[in-house]
Amino acid sequence: MSSPASFLDQLFDRFGQALQPPGWVVEEMQRRVVLMLNHVLQQEPEAQARLKRQSGRVVEAHWRHFNVRLQATPAGLLDLAPLTQLPDLQLTLTDESPFALAQSALRGEKPAVRIAGDVQLAAEVQWLVDHVRWDLEEDLSRVIGDAPAHTIGQATRRMADAVRQFVARGPAAPSTPATPAASPAPGQAGG
Repeated sequence: MSSPASFLDQLFDRFGQALQPPGWVVEEMQRRVVLMLNHVLQQEPEAQARLKRQSGRVVEAHWRHFNVRLQATPAGLLDLAPLTQLPDLQLTLTDESPFALAQSALRGEKPAVRIAGDVQLAAEVQWLVDHVRWDLEEDLSRVIGDAPAHTIGQATRRMADAVRQFVARGPAAPSTPATPAASPAPGQAGG
């Protein structure tokens, strides 16, 4: 008997193969990803300086039938790389299960990646992965103000922590019962 996760992986495979989006949709989605990545990079001068040193270099990333080719620009940002240019670095996620990837991400683990190509470029990409973070709360504060953005940020962190704890506990671990309220000691009057 297969597990629910393997059943969902098989369903994801079938769904992914049956519903291949047209090329223009894929390219538009990749452009949106590049815009978001550049937004985050613009908040990190050190990241931009590191990418400037890699100007013109191409990183190709693969997972299942998805791939994207990114090129470092002279401004220290990213752009989609031309298909005619060979990649300097290839990164392939080795775990094909979307659910296993989600679980490892929730545990704060990095996915297993097969790396081929330029070692120095790989080191720069690793530095970016380790040090660049999107400050969602800061972006929200520009739109809705500091106090509401901080409240949303706190709620999001609490939800993420709860999900991480649930994942860390695993399916076999029993949930912890609620602690009963302490009763007054003998000889003391209650409440």
